[in-house]
Amino acid sequence: MRLETHFDRPLESPWRITQIGAGQVTRTPNLLRLLLPACSAENYYDAQISDYTGKADFVWKPPVRLTVQARFEGHHAGLHGTAGFGFWNHPFVPGERGFRLPKAAWFFFASPPSNMALAKDVPGSGWKATTIDATRWPFLTLLPTAPIGFLLMRLPALYQRLWPIGQRAIGVSEALLDSALLWESHTYTLDWHQNGLTFAVDGVVVHQSAIAPRGPLGFIAWIDNQYAIVTPQGQFGFGLLAVETEQSLLLEQITIETTSES
Repeated sequence: MRLETHFDRPLESPWRITQIGAGQVTRTPNLLRLLLPACSAENYYDAQISDYTGKADFVWKPPVRLTVQARFEGHHAGLHGTAGFGFWNHPFVPGERGFRLPKAAWFFFASPPSNMALAKDVPGSGWKATTIDATRWPFLTLLPTAPIGFLLMRLPALYQRLWPIGQRAIGVSEALLDSALLWESHTYTLDWHQNGLTFAVDGVVVHQSAIAPRGPLGFIAWIDNQYAIVTPQGQFGFGLLAVETEQSLLLEQITIETTSES
């Protein structure tokens, strides 16, 4: 199976456009722009494309390769909110009811005050190559102990010793990428296999994980104005951010293709 899009013509099935608030998805020759205008923190704004309409429509599972050529546009002082592209199980949508434990493998950006510090020694915000699968049985086994675990993780010595166990259980593996990459066009590749993931930028491997989420998952590319706080110490929070100046995710190419296991 292969899905290749260069945006030189109007989007067709299976692509689905989502525009929430003042979020806009517009196409120019060979370019798709996911745009957020300057906006307040009073409402949720989102511009995205996906290849599914519901969980039943998820089609991608390993082995598969994702290739995205993209760049961001906005004030170099920094983007506000979250953005990225890759595979996930659409666990939560602001303003809608219902929640699923998350599974994802993607290139992901989050600005402060986001703090999703689930990978030891990796900051909780920034431009990352990351994966998570909170539906794995090791995490489900540990889940009843979460309240006491949060307390133990507040002791630095115990965090250093014990959190790697929790991180493996939740299937988290991350690498922080150079934020300078955001502002230039680069080719991002994600090779998703049954036994691991390889992330590359312009053909150079930037992260490898021996943990991979289980499929099937759906593809998404988005930019929005939300933030999230989730830490091993039990800090949780979600909210919306003001966007001071217009910001966009520019997509030049998306290719998703089934591959063979090596």
